[in-house]
Amino acid sequence: MTTTDSLPIYPGDILSEKYEVLRLLGGGWEGQVYHVRELSTGIERACKFFYPVRDPKNRLLVWYAKKLHKLRHCSIVIQYQTQEKTVIEEREYTYLVSEYVDGILLKEFLRRQPGHRLTAFQALHLLHALASGIETIHHLREYHGDLHADNIIVLRSGLRFSLKLVDMYRWSTPRQENIQDDVCDLIRIFYDAVGGKRFYAKQPEAIKEICCGLRRSLILGKFRTAGHLREFLEIIELEPLA
Repeated sequence: MTTTDSLPIYPGDILSEKYEVLRLLGGGWEGQVYHVRELSTGIERACKFFYPVRDPKNRLLVWYAKKLHKLRHCSIVIQYQTQEKTVIEEREYTYLVSEYVDGILLKEFLRRQPGHRLTAFQALHLLHALASGIETIHHLREYHGDLHADNIIVLRSGLRFSLKLVDMYRWSTPRQENIQDDVCDLIRIFYDAVGGKRFYAKQPEAIKEICCGLRRSLILGKFRTAGHLREFLEIIELEPLA
C-alpha cells in the first residue's frame, strides 16, 4: 500500500535489477529519495521517487529531469543521470537516478559549530559560495524557490565552501519575483548563520550592510540578483571584521 507519507521501498531491496537500496535519505511533499548502490560497479547513487498520487502520469518527473539537465553545468546542482522503471508490489514506478552527495545539511552543520553559529568571516564565505551557485542558476533564467538550511548540503567548509542544493524546484514559470525571493532567502540564511536576532546588534557594520535588517525593500534595492550580491561580497571592506 502506498500513501503520500511513504513508499514500499526498504534497505536491501533491488531496483530494476541494477541498484541495491541502502537507506532512505529523505522525503517531502512530492516524493522520497533513496541512497542506493549500483550492483555492477559498486558506485553509490541517489534515486528519487515521486508519490503516484502526486504525479500519476510522471509529468513532474519528466519536468524535473529536464530541469536538472538544463542546469547540468551549475556546480551547485546535483547532477541527474537517467530514469529507470521498477516494479514494486505489482506496481510499476518510474524514478530518477542522480549522483549521490555525501555531506551534511547546513542546519546540522551550523548546530555543530561553537555557539551554533559561524564567525562573520566564515559566514561571508558561505554566502559567497551560495550566491555564486545561485547566480549560475539565475543566468539560465531559472530559480530555486525554497532556499533554507534544510535543503543545502555542505560537502566541504573552510576558506571555500562546497555546497549542493536539494529539494529543487517550484513548478511555476520563472518570474522576476522568484529571482528576488532567492536573493532574500540567501540573506536570511546568512543572517541566521551568524546568530540571527540574538547577535545582530553586535555584528560588524559589514554584516549589517548585507543583512539590511532583513527588510525586503532594502535588500532588493541593494542586491537585485544573486550576481549583484556575489559582486558586493568580492569588494566588501573586511577590516571591521577584525
